[in-house]
Amino acid sequence: MGAGKVSIRHVHKAYGAFKALDGISLDIYPGEFLTLLGPSGSGKTTLLNVIAGFERPDSGSLMVDDVEFITRPPHKRDLGMVFQNYALFPHMDVFDNVAYPLKLRGIDRESIRNRVMGALETVHMDKLEARRIGELSGGQRQRVALARAIVFEPKILLMDEPLSALDKNLREHMQMELKRLHNRLGMTTVYVTHDQQEALTMSDRIAVLDRGRVVQLDTPQNIYDHPNCKFVAGFMGETRFLPVEWRDNSYHLGNRSLRLASQPYCDVNGWLIVRPERLRWAGNAQRDNRIAGKIMDIVYRGDSHLISVSLAGNHEISIRHTGLEGKELPVPGQEIELWLTPEASVVVGDAVQ
Repeated sequence: MGAGKVSIRHVHKAYGAFKALDGISLDIYPGEFLTLLGPSGSGKTTLLNVIAGFERPDSGSLMVDDVEFITRPPHKRDLGMVFQNYALFPHMDVFDNVAYPLKLRGIDRESIRNRVMGALETVHMDKLEARRIGELSGGQRQRVALARAIVFEPKILLMDEPLSALDKNLREHMQMELKRLHNRLGMTTVYVTHDQQEALTMSDRIAVLDRGRVVQLDTPQNIYDHPNCKFVAGFMGETRFLPVEWRDNSYHLGNRSLRLASQPYCDVNGWLIVRPERLRWAGNAQRDNRIAGKIMDIVYRGDSHLISVSLAGNHEISIRHTGLEGKELPVPGQEIELWLTPEASVVVGDAVQ
């Protein structure tokens, strides 16, 4: 395998008046697991298809290891691809599905045998080489598609929501399997998903897309803990927002000055990010930020209760109660004080500054 470095510069793609990609530029490092994350219509699949060669952009540059790929056809890009529906051949068994890319490349029979069995062993499918595709479960089909994508040792592996058809438990298991496989192979991987938890679990970096643009590109922890605008913050996790006002060189929530551990991205009126797991039942009035409200609803979630709290100004936030807080479960209608540490108090603006 080569280095697998990708450089995308000023890529535009429009369908009539709709801008699918609006001047995207980003670098993907060799061996990196980069996730393209965003809602439907954000441009993530279009960008993946541009890299694969299935879509020709209206303008821009796509360099792979310093070679221009824009005009290169898909079959000459040597990229592995795992599709959302797996795109396996139902009339072939597992072995022949995985062997197909090698046969296209004219590899000799003995090498095909060795490489196919090696790829199947990598994805724990070497005992099912003779199975027909129709006899496999969804998780097994996903593994076969992955084996077929890596068997010819491509520079770059592209994956378009490959786990979306799996049930929750299997999807979470396969997330860890894919992460371990990536760590072992060291193959540059570009992964498309709309699932925030999936992106946080698997990625070295995440590119959050909205309306054809990369809004933020950073590590999973920075994307979650330090979003650069309201859109990114709202797309990650169970997020509520409280309006804050910039005056006297500080942010104010109502008539209280907010204590912040880090400088916000903006210095205009913005929004305080409030997530259920960051709120606390007790705090230090001299150090932390206090939020007062009234209990509205309590929903049992199995591992916790999710408690909705109404605030002044017709706002609402939520907090989790796990039973480990040393505090009894409150009841609807009860007045309550909640706390945010300065480290958990993050303010964002409506747009990237």
